[in-house]
Amino acid sequence: MKHLTKELKALLHEGVVIPAHPLALHEDRTLDEHSQRRLTRYYMESGAGGVAVAVHSTQFEIRDPEINLFEKVLSLAAEEIEKAALQRPFIKIAGICGPTEQAVEEAEIAADLGYDMGLLSMGGLQNWTEQEILDRVRAVAAVIPVFGFYLQPSVGGRIFSYDFWREFVDIENVEAIKCASFNRYQTLDVMRALANSPRKEEVAMYTGNDDNIVADLLTTYEFNVNGETVRVDFKGGLLGHWAVWTRRAVELMEEIKAFKKEPDGKKSQYLLSKGIAVTDTNAAFFDPAHNFQGCIPGIHEVLRRQGLLKGIWCLNPKEVLSPGQFEEIDRVYEEYPDLHDDDFVKSFLDKEE
Repeated sequence: MKHLTKELKALLHEGVVIPAHPLALHEDRTLDEHSQRRLTRYYMESGAGGVAVAVHSTQFEIRDPEINLFEKVLSLAAEEIEKAALQRPFIKIAGICGPTEQAVEEAEIAADLGYDMGLLSMGGLQNWTEQEILDRVRAVAAVIPVFGFYLQPSVGGRIFSYDFWREFVDIENVEAIKCASFNRYQTLDVMRALANSPRKEEVAMYTGNDDNIVADLLTTYEFNVNGETVRVDFKGGLLGHWAVWTRRAVELMEEIKAFKKEPDGKKSQYLLSKGIAVTDTNAAFFDPAHNFQGCIPGIHEVLRRQGLLKGIWCLNPKEVLSPGQFEEIDRVYEEYPDLHDDDFVKSFLDKEE
């Protein structure tokens, strides 16, 4: 059983920006290795605290036998991180999915490649009982530290009970949970489960709620547990949204952490208003207007505009921008110039040449 180092565990609990790594392709939909490696370097240069690879933003089709890019994309990111020889901790997270046998196999590949954690998707298991899914979590946790993942139903996830999460957080080697339920009630279930667990200081909560990023990070949840007030909060975020404009996301994360240490009324209103702007940009990138069909091309379009990707091609040719999405990205670019990091990216690319 692989365990997190004390240094990486401290980093997770300190709270960091973790982008979900996209997949760079050529027009013929083959891997663009140069751009793929450069993206990893961009995230490190931006100040992110880690990166999640082979996740939804990396496209699940990388696992298809005829494409067979799962191990390749994990290797490329790991190589770039090793070459960078960062003088600070940086956490490597591998996406893991599928039935138990597949999930364990992917966990073993990730561990062998030096990954620190597995982001364990619960998608595609609609017919499984909650106990069967918990047994799957235990099997993966016996290989690699688990980053749990509450995925919203509209993109293949399912709703879990409070009792499920209460048992989940008690599993040894579960070190973090990404809550991407896009639902306040379901988010509350996970936070209450953690507050009631003897492992409440061991598990780091990370937001994946793209519709509520800033408010999630600002909020302290308080629960009465056996007559005592227990407080839990989101430490950071693991987000596809943070695959773009990453430098500004890192700065926002630092602003929020500073505010939580020294709360200020005027600052709270500023941050909440900024949070609405972030949600508006996310709506353009992630395409909730069309049930998130354009979410991956939307991320690609922003990276293409910045020169980090050559195009918005996906492994599935049907994954394209939705009607009006291009114009929506135009709009949020114009309305929120303080949220993009184009100047930073230009400087980064200039140094790369």
